[in-house]
Amino acid sequence: MVNIGETATFSCEYSQNHINDPKIIFKEGNDSIETIYSTSKKTERFSVSDDRHKNLFNVRITAVTPDDGGVYLCGVWINRHSYSYSIINTVHLHVMDLCCGASKTVNGNSGETAAFSCEYSWNQRDARKILFKTGNNIIDEMIFTSDTWTQKERFSVSYNSHNKLMNVIISAVTPDDGGVYLCGVLDYSHPYMGVSRATGHSGGRMMIKCEHPQHKTKPKYICKKSDGCSERKNPGVQDEWMENGDVSLYDDTRAGVLMVFFRELKAADAGTYRCGVNVSHYTESFTELQLDVRDDAKYPKTKTESVHLGEEVNITCQIPEEHKVHFCKEDDDHICQNISTSAVTEMSPSSERNEERVFTVSISNVSVRDAGVYWCGAETRDTHLTFISLTTKIQLNLITKVGVSRVTGHSGGRMMIKCEHPQHKTKPKYICKESDGCSERKNPGVQDEWMENGDVSLYDDTRAGVLMVFFRELKAADAGTYRCGVNVSHYTESFTELQLDVRDDVTFVTESAHLGEEVNITCQIPEEHKVHFCKEDDDHICQNISTSAVTEMSPSSERNEERVFTVSISNVSVRDAGVYWCGAETRDTHLTFISLTTKIQLNLFSE
Repeated sequence: MVNIGETATFSCEYSQNHINDPKIIFKEGNDSIETIYSTSKKTERFSVSDDRHKNLFNVRITAVTPDDGGVYLCGVWINRHSYSYSIINTVHLHVMDLCCGASKTVNGNSGETAAFSCEYSWNQRDARKILFKTGNNIIDEMIFTSDTWTQKERFSVSYNSHNKLMNVIISAVTPDDGGVYLCGVLDYSHPYMGVSRATGHSGGRMMIKCEHPQHKTKPKYICKKSDGCSERKNPGVQDEWMENGDVSLYDDTRAGVLMVFFRELKAADAGTYRCGVNVSHYTESFTELQLDVRDDAKYPKTKTESVHLGEEVNITCQIPEEHKVHFCKEDDDHICQNISTSAVTEMSPSSERNEERVFTVSISNVSVRDAGVYWCGAETRDTHLTFISLTTKIQLNLITKVGVSRVTGHSGGRMMIKCEHPQHKTKPKYICKESDGCSERKNPGVQDEWMENGDVSLYDDTRAGVLMVFFRELKAADAGTYRCGVNVSHYTESFTELQLDVRDDVTFVTESAHLGEEVNITCQIPEEHKVHFCKEDDDHICQNISTSAVTEMSPSSERNEERVFTVSISNVSVRDAGVYWCGAETRDTHLTFISLTTKIQLNLFSE
């Protein structure tokens, strides 16, 4: 503490390994830091002497002015060729104006208005003013200002920063108003615990841990200096995660740590923050954090990993610099906290010019609880703060294969596949081809309604828990391995593997019948499967019709293993004309497939 016009001195201590590094001094401003002294910048009133025997550099400021008050940061230049420095000490300089401290007597009559003024110093011009009344060994707070003019019942306070006077008016004075009043200011020249700098990436995540071990149970907060710290975010409760706008907060009273988690960083989050603790009703302590948010196309990275139940998965990440690796799993509230990294294996960079560290996390015997979203990034520890920049998002999907089926269709024919998921009736279902990594998942988009998706039509039957997939015209390119699955949860799925073979031997038949007569349609199926007979609708979908009229006939020879059957349609009407298909229906554990191999065109004559 120093008076205006006097000389201020303070010392900054540094470690032995910085003895030869140039010294530098900054001064805190409104959302900025000004270089006051360095080897390249010196001023007339500022001087620095370096005492290498004591590892101290001494700072001297002559002819102190009110503007000299504030927070000074002592540092050393780590790299002389770049703007890289380390803050080692923080000093708060109070400049006092010897204007104040006087007492005065004011007389007032009962029922009238009493007025008096109190002088305050120039450096207290922006501080909130407060009025107390003393009596019976206690001090009562009467009023404090929220603006340049404030009224509370019969008391009003106004002040003008130009004349440095706090004006108090008491209306309708009563005998109880007599006594001793104290004029003061709320001292928000808070002790700084240091300055930290952190860099995150737009779209990524950021965890900030503000440490206050000496004030474990005191309420903690974070605020942004650009709005004057008017909006102070705090959990509201202790030892529990709580959302406050776009951040989640946790006041850990056991460790004395406020954890602040940005669930999705935005460019607007950049700026200078105070991460503080309310030490008492009028005093607080905070660490200042300067957060930079970069919009880098390289970050955040997003990747998807899929693994089968019980298997092992390796998750590979990179962090941009040589910081401590942080790997965490996102919970249902989108908060990502650290998990055990005992399985982390660091790998060498891919080339000498690549400065990124590559590491792998192995998860063995994967279970359902392992599915979800993981993040990895860099963790940096400062004196009073730890910040974790999460830059790579990994979605780990758990897939369970419940069976394998094989089916044969015919080029030019039709194919109906019924994938059964009776335990997940209302869950969204899909079919995809493994040859493209199941990247294109076909699904109806709506439930309980036929929908087209490319060359197939799909129907998600929520009553039976069945996805029906109808190939409207099979092609050779449709052959391959498919997954017919269901999304059990957001990150877990179950599927049956289907191996589809497509052959080239479809039969085409044309039948004609007169109106009101009977027609017999004869078909053959290659093996002893259940007969399937259906009529194609306007959307070229062929679903089963009653087969009560199907009559099975004996094979035409002993060497012919095909079954011959006949469908009789009596009293033919207009609605019977159209395209019919017949084929074989096969039932597997989790799947039914119907290969339609014979197309019958039924024409109707009216004469």
